[in-house]
Amino acid sequence: MCGRFSLATEQPILQDQFDFIFNEELDYRYNIAPSQNILVIGSNGQERVGTKMQWGLVPPWSKETKIGYKMINARAETLDEKVSFKQPFKKKRCLILSDGFYEWKKQGKEKQPYRFIMKDRRPFAFAGLWECWDKGDKPLYTCTIITTTPNELTKDVHDRMPVILPPSEYDLWLDRDVQDTEKLKTLLVPFNDQLMDVYSVSSIVNSPKNESAKCLEPTNSL
Repeated sequence: MCGRFSLATEQPILQDQFDFIFNEELDYRYNIAPSQNILVIGSNGQERVGTKMQWGLVPPWSKETKIGYKMINARAETLDEKVSFKQPFKKKRCLILSDGFYEWKKQGKEKQPYRFIMKDRRPFAFAGLWECWDKGDKPLYTCTIITTTPNELTKDVHDRMPVILPPSEYDLWLDRDVQDTEKLKTLLVPFNDQLMDVYSVSSIVNSPKNESAKCLEPTNSL
């Protein structure tokens, strides 16, 4: 699964790299947790547009929003089978920006957190889905991160990893006219481990209340 990540890259760098319109000001985020608002990129058919959505997908048919806590991730293998993900997989795909994600490895009675990043230290994009829930006072926009099997780097820590899309596939993933799920599924594979790096971090990331640059600092290597 992917249950915690960071986005502490300067906003101009993000907008230059991912070429999207965004008229709000971003804060540095070191320890992003489910139910929080996160940066999501979609398409209006002509341009990439950034917005903030709540992490944890709430399907439009749900009677209440707390289902979102169970929907922070969507398994790539069953997207076109699950009622919650089937329609957004066809029509409501998005990019979720990150510059590192955390996973925990059990070591004795303790769990050691690790941070996975790109070797070039640049931000990257998870494959995501979004939805709009309109049973409240105002529309609620939510999203989920798609996960897949681990690559050689991540498998020693966890048996799942988020789908990280290569830049060459961004436009295809965001194209609302593309609804061929078999074609789209070919994108949902483990990312090239040769382009990634990992290091252990402090257990302060265990609590989402801890939101500081210390969450990113390495301790010992894997």
